[in-house]
Amino acid sequence: MRHVVKRAIKKAFHEIAVEQGIKKIKTEPFEISIPKDEKFGHFSSNLAMVKASLLQRSPKEIANMLEKKLIQNELFESVESAGPGFLNIRIKPDFWVEHMNEIFTSGKSYGRVQVGHDEKVIVEFVSANPTGPLHIGHGRGAVIGDALARILDYAGYKVHTEYYINDIGLQMENLGRSILVRLSELKGEVLKEQPPYKGNYITEIANEYKNSQGKTLVNEDDENVISDAARFAAENILKGITSDLNEFGISFNKWYPESWLHANNKIEQAIEMLTRSGQIYNRDGALWIKTDSQGDEKDRVVKRANGINTYLAADIAYHKSKIDRGFTKFINIWGADHHGYVPRMRAVMVALGENPDNMIVRLVQLVSLKKDGEGIAMSTRDGVFTTLREIMDEVGVDATRFFFLMRSSDSQMEFDVELAKKQSSENPVYYIQYAHARCCNLFVTAKEKNIKQIAFSKVKREALYNADAQKLIRKILQFPDIVSICARSFQAHPVTQYLTEVATLLHYYYRHNRVVTEDEDATQARLCLIQATMITLKNGLNILGIKAPEQM
Repeated sequence: MRHVVKRAIKKAFHEIAVEQGIKKIKTEPFEISIPKDEKFGHFSSNLAMVKASLLQRSPKEIANMLEKKLIQNELFESVESAGPGFLNIRIKPDFWVEHMNEIFTSGKSYGRVQVGHDEKVIVEFVSANPTGPLHIGHGRGAVIGDALARILDYAGYKVHTEYYINDIGLQMENLGRSILVRLSELKGEVLKEQPPYKGNYITEIANEYKNSQGKTLVNEDDENVISDAARFAAENILKGITSDLNEFGISFNKWYPESWLHANNKIEQAIEMLTRSGQIYNRDGALWIKTDSQGDEKDRVVKRANGINTYLAADIAYHKSKIDRGFTKFINIWGADHHGYVPRMRAVMVALGENPDNMIVRLVQLVSLKKDGEGIAMSTRDGVFTTLREIMDEVGVDATRFFFLMRSSDSQMEFDVELAKKQSSENPVYYIQYAHARCCNLFVTAKEKNIKQIAFSKVKREALYNADAQKLIRKILQFPDIVSICARSFQAHPVTQYLTEVATLLHYYYRHNRVVTEDEDATQARLCLIQATMITLKNGLNILGIKAPEQM
């Protein structure tokens, strides 16, 4: 409905401008917002303030002129100018009801919009080093990336998802050393050092590695042995990561190993290209890339004087590969500890000839865990952390996904395990899923009474003009706008908030309005409202990767 209102306001303004003798009208963006308090109307607009200079009148005068023009439109129940030049608008009840037809004609596609216009976007997320199982922090980043990819697809983008595997470098060497240290321990030797990576999983992999060898390793300081142990461990860990993500409802179009960049000389090629273009320069025998132009503290080394490439060199080559593959929007879901890396990578995009604003980074803040009313201490360095699989097994996939999506990614969150397990209205995901199940149950009740639902076009709609029905209708008709907002802001959490609001209004409507009654006309109209709500809830849950159960 928002776009209908915007079109009507724009048309009215153009008519006023022509009446004032202005023929060329520059289109400037203006807002159509939904007031938090309904006493200010169903919609509000700031057009009069945005366009004031064009008509050389005060915003208040323009708002008054628009009010007189718009109230003649049969769509509007009331139009009021307010404050310095706002327009507060109410839509007639029958227009809200009529607009519901969009939900029935769209069905499973209801809420889809064309924000992306088939633009190719790559969403890279998780990308955890294969040095240990996924913990709950990784899980939050995983579901944020997955939900955002689903939303962008729903909004008309061509979406490609990717997991970048850091399988080269010091972390892999440390992984190999950790396996060998535990292997020595398994052979009864006294540990000379603590392994870089701790945790029971290292001991388990070391035992599997020992069994796979069939012989005693002679020189555990040998680089080949370290590399072989690291490869074995990384493959083992990646299998676990893949299994956990699959169970979490997450898959990728491509798993992209860093080792591929090395094997195919892509890093050296990228360095050579940027050196030729003047973006990389030599200083004191090392190669530096110009990054201070995008707010980085200083230029950064990509190749040390000893000839060894830095991590940044591989990231340059990886992002170049994204550009080379034809993507024009680059979404990166990174941990909050990568905050300082953002201006560095923006500068890299500039060096590669790309608009840095096309790289959108979402930093995912830490997750703290609360269980039985107490916080749980975690330390990945010491191998003491709660894995994603543990939390999925305890509270379920749906609750885990929803709780991770309830807050903006840049907000720290506390995951309340006991709340996530509750089967009551206190648990937000249960509350929404129960709303969908309640809708389904109403159709079971209607069937038991031999009531066959008729098409919306044949329904007598007066039963949907009351206040409770109108509030619910207005809310479910916001769904396409919510998808658009999420796609434009590259955020997923507004969907969880929206679905909670829909569920609240559905439960309220159910408690105060009998749906299946002796009045056949009222029953048919109300069943259509329930069906439209059910479609909205299901589609909203689907784009979050959460089930919409029919029974609970």
